[in-house]
Amino acid sequence: MPSTTKVAMPPAEPPLRLRPMVGSIVTHRGVQLTAVLWIGGYLLVLLLARGSLPFDRPAVASLPFGLQMAGPTIGLMEIFVLVVLVFFLTRARTVPDMAKRAPDTAVAWRETLLILGYAALGQIGGWFGARALGYQPFSFHLAGSVFGCTVTPPRGEVAIWSLYNFVVFAVVPYLYFRRRYGNDELNLRSTDRPNDTLVIIVVLVIESIFELAVFDSNIFRLSAHQAVLGGLLTCAVYFIGTVLPTMVLIYAILLPRYLRLTGSAISAVLLGGLTYAAMHIVEGWSVFDSPRHIALSLIFVLLQYFGPGMMKGVLTLRTGNAWVHALSYHVIAPHVIVDTPLLVKIFAIPP
Repeated sequence: MPSTTKVAMPPAEPPLRLRPMVGSIVTHRGVQLTAVLWIGGYLLVLLLARGSLPFDRPAVASLPFGLQMAGPTIGLMEIFVLVVLVFFLTRARTVPDMAKRAPDTAVAWRETLLILGYAALGQIGGWFGARALGYQPFSFHLAGSVFGCTVTPPRGEVAIWSLYNFVVFAVVPYLYFRRRYGNDELNLRSTDRPNDTLVIIVVLVIESIFELAVFDSNIFRLSAHQAVLGGLLTCAVYFIGTVLPTMVLIYAILLPRYLRLTGSAISAVLLGGLTYAAMHIVEGWSVFDSPRHIALSLIFVLLQYFGPGMMKGVLTLRTGNAWVHALSYHVIAPHVIVDTPLLVKIFAIPP
């Protein structure tokens, strides 16, 4: 870590306990503002949608408009249940103070602005670079992820998308910050492996059941050969293309700095959720052919991914280990469970 003079900072909020957790969340101004914006976003979507959503999402296109609208909120309700469960599972452990892993305030500001600006440039590069190759714009999800698509991405797009995200959003930021910080300071080393393992297993099982029961069980329509081979391929592709970029960029680098700058675990979680949603701003299902459709796409991306981004932040803050969210709440559930049929189709894996 750079040797800089320490700047006086109010201590970060102590790790929340189960009992006062609800009260602390409800009275937090950031949470109150988020609730207002969440409701406002829904009202604006209702106004602009005119009874139907224009998105390219075959997996949910047949669902009633009201159920499609309710999807993000249903997901958010399950996330609240998982948050309480994670607090319960980690109640007896020593929760690492991630604010101490970040540099002093002035340095944290510079590094936060640097990485956010770099991430924005990476998104712009993914937009124009993919279009130049005849592909759909690159984001943190491959076109067709989670919700399907009418035009299946070619194999070349899968390969270039995953490598682009891996290099731009994982390798380059990691190498740059690794010169200055150790893996402990980047939340990449466990301080309590038994508890981390427990959290991973419990969250993974519950989230997998939720994904299969509520959203998508198409993986069961595959043959055993397709499920195994396609599942391994899906795990590798998404681990490189979205899991590692998400983990390094947001939860290894930005989250400790959000905590240092705000002095609030709740604020850090909210900012992590916002950043995660912003990195999906150009989803494969988005429609950008009119101002109305652009507004709907941008609002719905925020509604769809803000909650999962917060959940990843909670898992990282409570364990001090960014690998926990990657393994429990990203690569397997949802991606292997939901996206294996997509990869089976793209790579024509036989029964």
